[in-house]
Amino acid sequence: MSDFDEAQVAVEAALAAGARYADARVMHRRYESMHARNGEIQELAQREDAGLGVRALVGDSWGFYAISDLTDIAARKAGRSAAEIAEASAIVGGRPVEFTPAAATIDSWASGCAVDPLAVPLSDKGDLLSGATKTAHAAGADLAEGIYQVWDTRKWFVSSEGHRIDQHIRECGGGIWATAIGDGETQRRSYPSHRGQYGTRGWELVTELDLGAHAERIADESRALLSAPLCPSGETTLILGGEQLALQIHESIGHAIELDRILGWEAAFAGTSWLDLTGLGTLRYGSGLLNVVIDPTVPGALGSFGYDDEGSPAVARDAVRDGIWVGVLAGRDSAAVAGLPYGGSVRADGWQSLPMVRMTNVGLEPGPHTLDEIIEATDDGILMETNRSWSIDDKRLNFQFGTEIGYEVKRGRLGRMLRNPTYTGIGPVFWGSMDMLSSEIVAYGTPNCGKGQPAQIGHTGHPAAPARFQNVRVGVRG
Repeated sequence: MSDFDEAQVAVEAALAAGARYADARVMHRRYESMHARNGEIQELAQREDAGLGVRALVGDSWGFYAISDLTDIAARKAGRSAAEIAEASAIVGGRPVEFTPAAATIDSWASGCAVDPLAVPLSDKGDLLSGATKTAHAAGADLAEGIYQVWDTRKWFVSSEGHRIDQHIRECGGGIWATAIGDGETQRRSYPSHRGQYGTRGWELVTELDLGAHAERIADESRALLSAPLCPSGETTLILGGEQLALQIHESIGHAIELDRILGWEAAFAGTSWLDLTGLGTLRYGSGLLNVVIDPTVPGALGSFGYDDEGSPAVARDAVRDGIWVGVLAGRDSAAVAGLPYGGSVRADGWQSLPMVRMTNVGLEPGPHTLDEIIEATDDGILMETNRSWSIDDKRLNFQFGTEIGYEVKRGRLGRMLRNPTYTGIGPVFWGSMDMLSSEIVAYGTPNCGKGQPAQIGHTGHPAAPARFQNVRVGVRG
C-alpha cells in the first residue's frame, strides 16, 4: 500500500463507523542534532518515526486515534476507533461544530532545499561546531557551546471532503553561545540569536550563518559584560534589535491572535488572550507603523508550508493593518464559530498529536528607516539586543523581557555597553509607542513554541527588524 492508501482506508473506516467527517495524516519524520562544548562534540541525536493519526467527527464531537503500525488492518482499526471515541464523547453535549468551506484539493508541495541537511557528512557538521566552540573558548569564554538541528518531514493527508495532499518539509538551523563567569556574575552572548537561527531550508542556511566567524566576537562581549555598568532604571527611548522584536511579536501578538485562545478553548502554556472578537476590525493594537502579516508562504521561513494539517492552502493575510487588529490565526471550526471565512493555521507536531491552531509566520512588514537612521535620530535612549529572558501574563498583555546586551545611545551615537538590560510594558501601549521601524527584515525562526496538553512543540517564523519605542520603562529588577 502507498501512504495515501493507508490514510484513505482510515478515513473510509471512520465514515463507515458513523463519522460525518474524517481526515487522516500519515507522517514520516527524521530528526538529527549535534551539540558541541569547548571544541569537543558532546552529543549526537538521530531519531526516526512514522505513523498515522485520524480525526473523526460524530455529531458535534471529535475523536482522535493514532497508530505506528502502517498496515491496512491497523489503519482500518484506527479509523473505526476514532469514530468510536467521537461517539462516546457525544454523550456529553458540546458546542455545534461546523467548518468554513474548503475546496477538495489534490496537490504535492515541497519546501526549497539547495543542500539536503541529512546528506551532509557528520564529520563536516562536527568540524563546524567543534571549530567554532574551540575558537570562542580560546578567546576567553568559560563555556562555549554550539548546536545544529535538522527536521525532515513527509506528510500524506486525506479527508472525507476529497483532499489528497502530500508535502515534504525540510528544516534546519543552529547557533553558538559564549558564557563568561565572574565574581557572582555570569554573562552570555549568542549568535545569531539566543536559540540559534532556523528556517524551512537546507544546510545552506547553516553555511550562510558562518558560525566560526562570530565566535571570537561573542566571547569578547561575554567577558566585557562582566564589568559593564548595569542598565539604568526609569523611562526612556528604547531601540530593540530585530531578534528581540521577533520574540516580542511571538509573545505579545502571535499567541494573542490565536483564535482558540480568544474563544476560550485553549489556555495551556500561554494562557488565553486579552482580545475580544467584538474589537476585530476596530481595535487599535499599535501605532500606524505596525503592520503584522500572517504568511506561511514566506520562502525559507520556519513557519512556512504548502497546506496546513486540515488541508487549507497557505495564504497570506493581515493580522494588524496600520495599527488596527484585523485578523487571527484560525482553524476551519473556530473560524466558523467566529463567522470568519478562513482557517489555514492548524498544525500538529507529529502523527500522534491532535492538530490545533498554531502560529505560522507572524511578522512585520518593513518600515521606512534603517537601524543607523534610528540611532542617529535618538538623542537619549538604550539599544537592547538578543533575548535573555521573557515573562508575560496569561492574557498575553503585561510583559517583562531581558536581553543579553544593551548600549547607551547619546546624541545619535552608540555609547557604553550595558549589563542586564530589561524592559517592561503593556501590549497595546508598548506597540502604540513605536515611532520608527527599520526596513531590514529578517525572518527569525522559533523551533520551540510550546502549546497544548499533552504538550506539542511548534515551529514558527517571525519577520522582524529593529524598531524604536518611546517612554518605555527599563532597568526593572526582578
